[in-house]
Amino acid sequence: MHGPAATFPPITVISDALRKTTEVLAHEVVRPRETAPEWTDFEWRIGRAAAAMQGISSLLYSGLRWKGPEGWRQFLREQHNQTVRRQVQIASLLHEIDSRGRREGVALVALKGAALLAKGIYSAGARPMGDIDLLIRNEDTNATARLLESCGYEIAFTSKRHQVFKPTVRKVPMACILGEHVDNPIKIEVHARIAEQLPVAAVDITQFIYPADVCAGLNPYASTVSLMMHLLLHAAGNMRACALRFIQLHDIALLAARFEHDDWELLLAARQGGRSLWWAFAPLALTARYFPATIPPTILARLGVECPWLLHKIATRRQLTDISWSNIRIAAFPGIEWSRSPREAFDFMASRVWPSRKMRQDLKVGAAEIPGVSSVPWYGISHGVRILRWVFSRPPRVQTILPVRAALAQES
Repeated sequence: MHGPAATFPPITVISDALRKTTEVLAHEVVRPRETAPEWTDFEWRIGRAAAAMQGISSLLYSGLRWKGPEGWRQFLREQHNQTVRRQVQIASLLHEIDSRGRREGVALVALKGAALLAKGIYSAGARPMGDIDLLIRNEDTNATARLLESCGYEIAFTSKRHQVFKPTVRKVPMACILGEHVDNPIKIEVHARIAEQLPVAAVDITQFIYPADVCAGLNPYASTVSLMMHLLLHAAGNMRACALRFIQLHDIALLAARFEHDDWELLLAARQGGRSLWWAFAPLALTARYFPATIPPTILARLGVECPWLLHKIATRRQLTDISWSNIRIAAFPGIEWSRSPREAFDFMASRVWPSRKMRQDLKVGAAEIPGVSSVPWYGISHGVRILRWVFSRPPRVQTILPVRAALAQES
């Protein structure tokens, strides 16, 4: 598979291989077997792409009981080394942000991966981090921008969800690199609120994230329960967009292992204005399927009552591949089952067919940040043509095709 695009396998062949390898590797993380799977050379290459997209290369490196082909072993070993080196860079940057935040009186909350690493839930190099996520107060927006500028960062773009900062001195994007690499820039995403559109209405949990006694510099979450709530909401948002990574379920499972009965009760009680936690069922149910005995059945049962009927039915049947980056196909209306009313479903479909100018701009800016995106003629075509292709051909996703290409281009 080293030739030009003309030798690229049919999408159906890639899709089948992605499903096969993704599901096997996910189960290997949880319950490793003694013998390697009997895959073809093509499937071993696709397995590299699946491991990278799911964020589990380092977990496989340290957890597998079998070796596999030399190219596979070399890939995992290199990914582990790159993750370790990147983690050193991220730790140094977080330390600098904390120090400058303390001096300048700016309070920030380090989110998701940074919080998990700070709690010692992962060992060094076990979990990849593509960027740093920070939560700030609205009134600290300008002060945070100045703080990050003093750390050698500048604002790249602003979307509805966050502000994205990139290093002032930028390296040339490495379009053909698969997975983690120390030379990939470390982005910083600054959030003024924690919310996900599911699929149209926003679920906002910001009030549960800030610690009661926030201080200048980096702060932890208000509690372990609030960290779990954020992991679940972020996973729900990615499930809705078919952009989940298995490492997210792994995060939830490891944190759940530390939960006591009272923690689960506090999670169920964390409701804003009496609102339902309907969105938490799907990620917990999927976690329970891949990590047996981590989520109490009583918790799933109580949340299942609050989950909309259609979402509940679909969530209990889907596999990881269906709602993750390993799903190579673009759906016309991904995650429409997260709608809680016919009106919301209609609004979601309308937003896909007739996106606002801001949505189109955010899509354009976001696409430009994907290394190698210009090699796949998708974002360069008109929105009208993209709609026709959604409906009649279900084209492949750029974010999936690029890792697959990189994996197929690697040595055996």
